[in-house]
Amino acid sequence: MNINYKSPGALEETRFEKIHSVIFDDSKNGSLAIAKEISDLIRNKQKQNKNCVLGLATGSSPISLYQELVRMHKEDGLSFKNVICFNLDEYYPMSGNDVNSYHHFMNVHLFDHIDIQKDNINIPNGTVKKEEINNYCSKYEEKIVNEGGIDFQLLGIGRTGHIGFNEPGSNYDSITRLVHLDYLTRNDARKSFNGIENVPTTAITMGIKTIRKSKRIVLVAWGNNKSSVVQKAIEGDIDSNISASYLQNHKNATFVLDNAASDDLTRIKSPWRTGSCKWSEELKAKAVAWLCDRTNKSILNLTESDYNENNLSELLLEKSYYDLNLDFYKRIHRSITGWPGGKPDSDDKFRPERSKPKKKRILIFSPHPDDDVISMGGTFDRLVSQNHEVHVAYQTSGNIAVNNSDVLKYLEVFNTTFCDYKNKNEEFIQLLKNNKDIINDPRIREIASIIREKESLASTRFIGIPDNHVHFLKLPFYETGTIKKNIPSILDKKIILKIISEIKPHQIYAAGDLADPHGTHKVCLDILFDSLKDLKGKPFMKDCWVWLYRGAWHEWPIHEINMAVPMSPFQVLRKRKAIFFHQTQKDNVMFQGDDNREFWVRTEDRNREIAKKFRDIGMSDYTAIETFKRYHF
Repeated sequence: MNINYKSPGALEETRFEKIHSVIFDDSKNGSLAIAKEISDLIRNKQKQNKNCVLGLATGSSPISLYQELVRMHKEDGLSFKNVICFNLDEYYPMSGNDVNSYHHFMNVHLFDHIDIQKDNINIPNGTVKKEEINNYCSKYEEKIVNEGGIDFQLLGIGRTGHIGFNEPGSNYDSITRLVHLDYLTRNDARKSFNGIENVPTTAITMGIKTIRKSKRIVLVAWGNNKSSVVQKAIEGDIDSNISASYLQNHKNATFVLDNAASDDLTRIKSPWRTGSCKWSEELKAKAVAWLCDRTNKSILNLTESDYNENNLSELLLEKSYYDLNLDFYKRIHRSITGWPGGKPDSDDKFRPERSKPKKKRILIFSPHPDDDVISMGGTFDRLVSQNHEVHVAYQTSGNIAVNNSDVLKYLEVFNTTFCDYKNKNEEFIQLLKNNKDIINDPRIREIASIIREKESLASTRFIGIPDNHVHFLKLPFYETGTIKKNIPSILDKKIILKIISEIKPHQIYAAGDLADPHGTHKVCLDILFDSLKDLKGKPFMKDCWVWLYRGAWHEWPIHEINMAVPMSPFQVLRKRKAIFFHQTQKDNVMFQGDDNREFWVRTEDRNREIAKKFRDIGMSDYTAIETFKRYHF
C-alpha cells in the first residue's frame, strides 16, 4: 500500500475526514511505506544531482521508520550523502550529549548508522544562551530557506495534539521559537527522565508556519492512546488547541496510522455512517453496542426508529430490530461467567469456556510483576479457588520501576538485621545515597529485581498458589537498565517456548494492552504471538485457548468481550489486598502515566465502570467485572 496524497473526503467512507489518512495493520507496515517514499525521493534527487531536504521528528513513533532507513542504507545501497536534515525540536536547556537530548536520539537511531555528512545535520541547539535564542531561531529559519525549503517533513503527534512542540494555543503563523511545554507533554516524557520533575519545562521548536511551508508532510501515529486526538485533528474543526488540525489547510499532508490509532475515525468507529457496510457478526455487535450508547438505552429497549434514525436501517433488511436486539443480548449474556476455567459437569454450549477437562493447567503471563493482579486479580483468585493448576510467569523483572529510596530502605534494614553482611552492602548504600537517579548498575538492578520477586511471591501466596508455580522469566530484551529496551531476539522467544512446552496449558492469559506499540506489554505480547505460531502444530496446543486481558488504563469495548467475570464486594477487596503486596508500586509509582490514581484505585474504578456498562445495556447488576477477549492462533 502506498501513501501517495489523495484529496481527503473524496470517497464516501472518508467524507468526515479533512486530512488524507492511510491506515495499516501495524506500525511496521506503515513505517515501511513511509521509508519507501523517503528513499524514492532521495534517489530521485540524486538523479537530478540535487540535495534532498528532510524534516525529521523524534519520539517513539518514528523509531521503526528509522530502523528501516538504516536497513535500506546497509542492504539496499541507499546513500544519504545528498541529504540535509532539519530536526523539529529540542528540549531547552539541554546538552547534545545528554541521553535524553534529541541529538542523542537521532544519533542512536539514525545518523550513526548512515553515511550522512555531519555538516548536513541540523538539530536545534539546547545550549544557546537565553538572550541569544531569538536570533538563533531566526537563523535556523533562514538556513531552511537557503536550502530551498523542506522537501519532506516527518511529524509525530502528541496527546495534546501538538506537532513539534507546538502546544495547545500555538499560532497558525508561528515560526521557530522557544516554547513552554504543556504538563501532559512533560508527563508523557517522565519515563525517560525518571520523573516529571526532571523534564525540562521549555523547548525550541519549529513553528506551525515553518512546518506548513514543507512541500510534503507525513504524520505518523501508532497505538490506541493516539486515537482520540487523531480523530480531532482529522475530523474536527481547525483548532489552535490541536495544532495538528492546522494541517487541514496543507495540500500535500498525509496521516499514516495503524489500526489502533484509527479507532476513533468515523469510518472505523461507526462505518455505517459513511455508507453501506459488509455486515459481519462482529460489526453487527459493534453497531448495536454503539446504538445503545448513542440512545442511552438498554439492548432490549431499542426500537425500529432507533435503528432508522441512526443510519442503521440497512441492518433491518436482514432481521427485525427485535431479533437484532435479542442476538446481541444473548451474545453479551453468554459472555458472563463465574467459572473462567469452565464449569465442571455442565452444558458448555453457551458458556465462554469448556467444561472439560474439569481441572485445567493454566498459565498467566504478566509483563511486569503486578500486572497479573492489577488486570485480572479477581479471575486469578477464582481460578485458584476452583482448584485449577495455576501458574504465573512474570516476563520481565520490572527492576527499573523500583525507586532508589526503596532499594536503600531494604538494604539498610538488612544491614541492621544481619550485621555480618554490613560491609558487603555498604558500597551499595553509599552509591544510592549519593545518586537520586536510577543507577545503571547491574548489582543495584539485581537487588531491585529481587524486591519485585519477593513482592510477587507475597501476592501469589495470598491468592494461594505454591511458589514452584511462580516463574520469573527475566526476558533479556528488558534487561538494559534504561527505559530504552533491546529489540527482542530468539533468546526471548526460546524462554516463552520452553515454559509453554513444559506446562502444556489448557488456558493462557496474556496482557492485550496495545496502546503503546513500543511498550513492554506490546513487546511481550508480540513474543508470545510469535511463539504460538511455532507451537500451534504441537498436539497439546490443540486443547489450549488464549485469553487476553487489559491493564489499568482502558478496557475491552463491550462488543469485543468474549468472557466477563463478575466480582462480589468481597472479591474486590481480595484483589485490592493482592495488589497491596506490591508495595514499591503503590505509593510512589515511577511510571504511572498521566493518571495520578494509584493502580488499585484505577483498576477498581475500571472494573466498576465496566459493570455499570453491563448494567446500562440490560445485564445484571454486579459490583465489578473483569473482561477478556479470546485470541485465536
